[in-house]
Amino acid sequence: MAYKISGDCVACSSCIAVCPTGAISIQQGNYWIDPAICNNCEGYAPEPLCVSACNIGASMPLQPKKGRVKAIENPFTVSPSLFTNGVSTPFSSAIAIWEACNLLAQRQSLPWSLDDSGTLVYERSVSQGKGKIALRLNNIINFSYPRSHLESQTILASNTLDIRSTCLHLLYAAYATTLEKPWEQEFSISDSQIEEYLGLDKRKDLSKSTKLNLIKTLAIQPCWITAQIDWPKQGKVESFSLPESPLWSLLEIVHHFHEDEEGCKHLIGLTFRLKAGDWSQYFLNKKECHAGRAFYQYSHLPKSLLGAIMSIWQQHEGAARMLLWLLFKTRMGDQQRIMVMTLMRVAYGEDRVNQAISQREERKRLLRMFESDLEVVNRYGLKPIFDPVSYPTEIQPLWSKLADIPDDAEAALDFWINDGSCNLRLTDVGPRGKWQMLTNARILSFELLADWEQPAELSRKKRKFERSQNQSTKQRSSSKKVQTANQSLLSGEQIATLRKNLQISQRTLAEKIGKSQSWIRDVENGRFQAKQSEQQLIRQALGL
Repeated sequence: MAYKISGDCVACSSCIAVCPTGAISIQQGNYWIDPAICNNCEGYAPEPLCVSACNIGASMPLQPKKGRVKAIENPFTVSPSLFTNGVSTPFSSAIAIWEACNLLAQRQSLPWSLDDSGTLVYERSVSQGKGKIALRLNNIINFSYPRSHLESQTILASNTLDIRSTCLHLLYAAYATTLEKPWEQEFSISDSQIEEYLGLDKRKDLSKSTKLNLIKTLAIQPCWITAQIDWPKQGKVESFSLPESPLWSLLEIVHHFHEDEEGCKHLIGLTFRLKAGDWSQYFLNKKECHAGRAFYQYSHLPKSLLGAIMSIWQQHEGAARMLLWLLFKTRMGDQQRIMVMTLMRVAYGEDRVNQAISQREERKRLLRMFESDLEVVNRYGLKPIFDPVSYPTEIQPLWSKLADIPDDAEAALDFWINDGSCNLRLTDVGPRGKWQMLTNARILSFELLADWEQPAELSRKKRKFERSQNQSTKQRSSSKKVQTANQSLLSGEQIATLRKNLQISQRTLAEKIGKSQSWIRDVENGRFQAKQSEQQLIRQALGL
């Protein structure tokens, strides 16, 4: 149970000096203990040090606030809400944002290294090694570990970072897109906005205090990342170098309190003031992009993705990683061929895939996990299209095969009867060498949800669909005309019967229409059919 400071506090600062976790701070002129940080000094002292240090007994156990939390009027102006259409919103999809998203999602799976100062750094080459992006994690150094111990620091970062913080990172990228000059302008987000975006407002099992602590934790983590960029010349944009600077600058966290009868403050709201880093001046600069001196890279963030990550992160972290990676990958086009091994490395990391290559049991476990996570991605709405050559039916997941079962009971019974008589049944185990086959297997593309589609791509597909509809309409109308014309055409047998009734020879008929006798013979024998103009001549010659 955390502690609180009552209204009897005389601001002597003795509690701040002894607090080992830094949970005590001054908010709006009063001392306050952050319940998300306070741990009752466990591991430091037998009883809370603030209690023993306070001479007037202002520190006391924090009891949960009973009753509903009243809505507050936020005195700080927050930025306009996103997702005005309820479906998606523009967001910055620059490579720095993509790699930072990978950092927060994949964590220990990435190839980390330590710089000279002992800070974790993740580097990504650009343009075949001509440039690079270096992302560093600050504020996650445990001095109980040797600063040169890479594995210990990586494990610490993996345990500290929360994959759900990628949702806040993407929201920051969306807010940066709404600004004209995000490298100069700031934006503000309230806890109520974040609750709505992440779907936490529907979580009745979480108290207000729990939600605020979670939001605060997730909101801070993307601000630990710093970016250093060396960008080569691309097109008209000249090369540039950005020194290490925060990806997101957390300018201020404003706490909103409610004071009870004892004078103790209860946290009931948060407001975050942030600003994008220097990277946005080169990757989110509309004015300079028109002049050819910078980029303006943006895509659309589906709201459903945020809710999916918040729902599946614990049971299907691999699926969450794949969804986040595909958000940026599909921006390059929906026809992106993806190797299965690439998806596995995204979901589980290089080390685990290499371990599966050498260990049979780990290989089986990884295959089951991958097929389960891919099913979650499919249920979300991103349907994988398997390459029939490299990813044949016999090695495809069972859930993809069961999709062909009819809904009708009798039809389903016939389906299973026919399947039982086949040499290769749906429920058969995978063939020998399935792992080797999967190493070369590819997914041709993913069928995207409507909220994943770019507006330009949607309009392009709409125009393509309309053109195909118009073409099919024209084809149907032309086929009807042909059918009508065909109904009025005389067959070879009819021509021969009419000619014989008039007692006209083939040579005489041929002379009347300007054709040869052999041509008349071939028409009557059905070797080919006379054209419309030739039919008219035949009709005139036969008196029709």
